Amino acid sequence: MNSLATPLTLASGVVLKNRLGKSAMTEGLADPANRATEAHQRLYRRWAEGGAGLLITGNVQVSRRHLERPGNVAIEGPQTAEAMAALSAYAAAASADGAACFVQLSHAGRQTPITVNAHPKAPSAIPVALPGKQFGVPEALSEAEIGELIAAFGHAAGVCRAAGFAGVQLHGAHGYLLSAFLSPLANRRTDRFGGSLENRARFLLEAVRAAKGAAGPGFGVAVKLNSADFQRGGFAVEESRLVAQMLEAEGIDFLEVSGGNYEQPRMMDSDGLSPGEARSARREAYFLEEAERLRAAVKTPLMVTGGFRGAAAMAAAVAGGACDIVGLARPLCTDPDGPARLLSDPGAVLPAWEKQLRLGPGPLSPERGGAFVKMLNGFGVQAWFCLQILNLAEGRQPELRLPVWKALWRYQQREGRMAKALLR
Repeated sequence: MNSLATPLTLASGVVLKNRLGKSAMTEGLADPANRATEAHQRLYRRWAEGGAGLLITGNVQVSRRHLERPGNVAIEGPQTAEAMAALSAYAAAASADGAACFVQLSHAGRQTPITVNAHPKAPSAIPVALPGKQFGVPEALSEAEIGELIAAFGHAAGVCRAAGFAGVQLHGAHGYLLSAFLSPLANRRTDRFGGSLENRARFLLEAVRAAKGAAGPGFGVAVKLNSADFQRGGFAVEESRLVAQMLEAEGIDFLEVSGGNYEQPRMMDSDGLSPGEARSARREAYFLEEAERLRAAVKTPLMVTGGFRGAAAMAAAVAGGACDIVGLARPLCTDPDGPARLLSDPGAVLPAWEKQLRLGPGPLSPERGGAFVKMLNGFGVQAWFCLQILNLAEGRQPELRLPVWKALWRYQQREGRMAKALLR
């Protein structure tokens, strides 16, 4: 039997019909009150019908003051009947054709855009080290505020269960709040939430307990964790292994392995291979080697996202035990039926558009333009894929000929409009 087609029963009892998972990607489809919309229903029904066994939503925030971008869904405090109806319709659409949908719960922390919050809360008052003033100077959370946020993660998990979702995934990667607490660079606290690894992991572990306690048995709770921050002095590989063991002791359903943050965006890396090139699983996936190191330390099912394009490499990774779930993200922005093709054709290869998307030649090429142009290209590529998601959400076909510069301009214009609507 094709290893990708093998069902997987998680610790909570949730069953994944196959080993392909749609990883979280930001959508920006919420209304100005940060509620789910019909666009979420169209998008996730489309992805669910595409054949993946697992869908993970874009980050749903537990604080409206700490969004990753305008248009995030937020679950904060008591939910109105209208908000619950919208979430329930979202969950029903995302469960089409037997898919299990997990809501990614997050708090953007110091990576909250300055247009949303000029002084976001964070472990310590250490700003993101990036040019352009995209993020404000954060304020350190008090212990009482940390306790409130732990309860907020639990509350959101309970709301997600009531809405009909299969589980939640706590976002402990990419520099957002839970991830920032793990990092010695972002977390300079001297209380029980800072210093030793046990203290830095306390917030994440207590949030997991709160989610499991509020949602109850039969509901999935998973975590996305950096294998490393890839920064000198940051959250390191050995620390990731130890935190994975702590999470295993909490009985989580699966651990998605990733890496990097806004300062070191390894989660958006590229292996330099051209589309269709013969490749091995080890060369293809960004974080497969990190997952193999974690596999030696834990029995928790592992999900690896980033770089996978070929069915053969995916099947080899699962059959070899390096991971249990193959995460797909950008390929599904242009090819939502990709999972079905991967399951039916062992030679299938998904598109790799990011390998040919650039702002332009000459001074605008990342090779010649330096760090700023490289960063600009990265945001341009991200904008291109975000707009493809919007096309799917509106029932349109992807715009494969859309220039990166035009995608970046359109994306920035849309974000500005949504930020103004959020502040009204």
